[in-house]
Amino acid sequence: RTDLIAWLRADATLAAALNAVEEESPVAASPPWLGIAASASADWSGKTHRGREVRIALELVERQEDPAALAATIAAIEHRIATLSPVQPGYRVVVTQVLRSRAERRARSVRAVLLEYSFRLLANPEE
Repeated sequence: RTDLIAWLRADATLAAALNAVEEESPVAASPPWLGIAASASADWSGKTHRGREVRIALELVERQEDPAALAATIAAIEHRIATLSPVQPGYRVVVTQVLRSRAERRARSVRAVLLEYSFRLLANPEE
């Protein structure tokens, strides 16, 4: 979670487009913001390596009337996640998979988009 949020925060395009990128839904930030809505992990070990499958649901909250601008922000998030380096301290990302996305309209012109991902990770044996 921490590595993913740090990777998303370091992107100049997302930094310019979002008021906050947080590990939890930010309490005080006004839209647009991105936060982890939910996460879960399960064992994904094999005979020779320890591993985990981590599922993360990111929530993008925006006050955006222009569907093209909202789509551009979503595309920037998806691109950034797709370019996450597989080599991380203590583990490797073996698989990054989009599970689903969902959008909804909320009160006061707020739109929320949920982006769900699965990451399959293997521990680095030398660490």
